[in-house]
Amino acid sequence: MDKLRIGIIGLGWFGEIHAETIMGVPNLELAALCTRTEDRLTALGEKFGVEKLYRDYHDMLADPEIDAVSICTMWDQHTEPAIAALKAGKHVFLEKPIASTVEDANKIIAASKGAKGILFIGHIVRFNPRYRMAKQAIAEGRIGKVVALSSRRNIPAAWTPTILNKIGPIVGDAIHDTDIMLWLTGDKIVSAYAQTVDVRGLKHPDIGQTMFRFAGGATATLETVWCMPTQTPFDIDERMSIIGTEGIIHVQDTFPPLGIVDANKLHSPDITYWPMFDGVRGGALREEFNYFTSCALSGSTPKIGVPEDAAAALQATLAAEESARTGNVVRIG
Repeated sequence: MDKLRIGIIGLGWFGEIHAETIMGVPNLELAALCTRTEDRLTALGEKFGVEKLYRDYHDMLADPEIDAVSICTMWDQHTEPAIAALKAGKHVFLEKPIASTVEDANKIIAASKGAKGILFIGHIVRFNPRYRMAKQAIAEGRIGKVVALSSRRNIPAAWTPTILNKIGPIVGDAIHDTDIMLWLTGDKIVSAYAQTVDVRGLKHPDIGQTMFRFAGGATATLETVWCMPTQTPFDIDERMSIIGTEGIIHVQDTFPPLGIVDANKLHSPDITYWPMFDGVRGGALREEFNYFTSCALSGSTPKIGVPEDAAAALQATLAAEESARTGNVVRIG
């Protein structure tokens, strides 16, 4: 087999971005789409020229011509389709967070053991070349032992009202930095403390400030603000500092890598994660799909997007959310 036929389960905004990305991956064929919303299914079927359209993912999984699935449902709806897809022998690209509870994450991991297909968790930041370069420098010993980390991942308020009624900023976004910090240190998080700020009265607070302690003694602080002013000229303010005993690494993926001034304001659009060129997405998301496809076609077990790593990041961020609710430091056993 030299091409993987993939279907997408869940066609919200990110499911559509997945489809736009898959169209640019040579060894992937977008073969099927699935959502319960009939008009959305019809519209995206027409947009991408996909004939196999399903309203029930079980019907998609029963199709022997589908080799793999991308699951882009909400995080609390990951468990059943992921397990069903693994049992059906499909390769599974599961968006982060792996699940909404550690228990469900463990169920998904258990289902992947001995499964015919691979299970890959879409922690996209690992495919950002800046963090990959940081990982390489740390592995080479260039900054010594990591003793402190700090991150910022802030986005404009206009993006988030709908999202904040589904997921909060710590699990929704700080989980990216949590995963990267676990990856860079190769360590475990043993405690979490967090505070949140409710600005707009939505289901989840707009701001999360988190602190982690690692087993090896390092500490980390994570800032996640989902209510930057609407006139903010960039889509994301993303930064990380890694301080070692012998050096420092600073990662910045924010304004001004690209500035576009039009009649309204200065814009600095994403050029890293899923930039659009001629109707097809590129960037880190395409690299992620390239990696997933390569692993699936070669029968290799992924070394990035490992389910156990994703579960560890989920456990830490859920502990941080518990800390914010209770005001207590939460120990992670």
